[in-house]
Amino acid sequence: MKLEILNGHLVDPANDIDEVADLFIVGGKVAAVRKPPSAWEADHTINAANKLILPGLVELSASLRQPGQEHKATIRTETKAAAAAGITSLACLPTTNPVVDSPAEVELIEQLSQDSGHCKVYVIGALTRGLKGENLSEMAALKATGCVGVTNVLHPLKSPLVLRRAMEYASSQALTVFTHPLDHHLANHGCVHEGLTGLRLGLPGIPAAAETAALAFHLALIEELNVRTHFCRLSTWRAVNMIARAQQDHLPVTADASILHLFLTDHDIRDFDGLCHNLPPYRTQQDRDGLRKGLQDGTLSAVCADHQPHEIEAKLAPFQSTEPGSSTLESLLPLILQLVDEGVLDLKEAVRRVTQQPAEILGIAAGNLSVGSEADVCVVDPGLDWTLNSETLLSRGKNTPLLGHRFKGRATHTILGGKLVFQLEPE
Repeated sequence: MKLEILNGHLVDPANDIDEVADLFIVGGKVAAVRKPPSAWEADHTINAANKLILPGLVELSASLRQPGQEHKATIRTETKAAAAAGITSLACLPTTNPVVDSPAEVELIEQLSQDSGHCKVYVIGALTRGLKGENLSEMAALKATGCVGVTNVLHPLKSPLVLRRAMEYASSQALTVFTHPLDHHLANHGCVHEGLTGLRLGLPGIPAAAETAALAFHLALIEELNVRTHFCRLSTWRAVNMIARAQQDHLPVTADASILHLFLTDHDIRDFDGLCHNLPPYRTQQDRDGLRKGLQDGTLSAVCADHQPHEIEAKLAPFQSTEPGSSTLESLLPLILQLVDEGVLDLKEAVRRVTQQPAEILGIAAGNLSVGSEADVCVVDPGLDWTLNSETLLSRGKNTPLLGHRFKGRATHTILGGKLVFQLEPE
């Protein structure tokens, strides 16, 4: 099918494009930008006047829950939600049942995502078997099956030696280690930031040092082993400064922040609302501002949704007993646009943080609209007002602290490999 998207504001940071331009797609590939190919006659036209034309968004972290946790979500429901959010590529975590620590689980996830057809799914495999932190997973087999990296997520490792051996193995396979810096002894089963808000609420806190101490230890090993490492979901300004110094020292490290940590702080935890239970926790205004500064100067190269859908009951217990995490795929795009409105980033840099740079971290061919590339495209109405509620959320997980929040900006069309996989129905 020949598809043309006309009259839109095309923003493609990978190719330094930020202008009103047309996009032409043939056979699932980008055929031309600005001017149509010779003898052009489109089969379908999308008029993008007063809209943005972007590369499909690339999400670094989504818990898809399948296999084993289908009561929370499935690959079909969450990739459908991703398409509605303008996301065409996402990386899923190995926190399923069974854990993704062998080729069988990778192949199952890939097959289920292909059957769904809403979004490309890339698998980050387990660093250790069963995520138990003791024995290393078969990383060579995981890579051969298509894994783009390995992680132990937030599960502790038995000893520092296990981490060293895991890093050595990952490095030998040219696999990126995705690290969530958290010292579990210092965290001590806390559930909020250690500060005045936690003290007022009487909830056990997680100190900033739980993040920075773990980060310092990882950086010491990275300096010795030179293993490519991506630090996931930083939450403190001190951690951002440590990453900046490591990058100045030319260590092979990148880092991201979750979209909610760029907006919420520990002051937003009201009435012991379990929807605000997150790990790492929402921290201080100073930390939030430090994350934003890290975005501005490039220390943080990506923003992710950190999507963690839960069933309703998972958030109904007393705060400390609720399961951490939020359903966030469908709030990523409008919040990125809000960062632009607030002057944190200009439009091109904001788009870069959710397209080109996450794709580079994952090492995948995505996040750009180069001629000849896969036609993964998102068309956005930046002026569209809408309210996030249980009815508008396509994700099976309705667990977000932003329920009832009014947003500005929404995907109207999502194109995956030249195929229209989402179109917003007019009200």
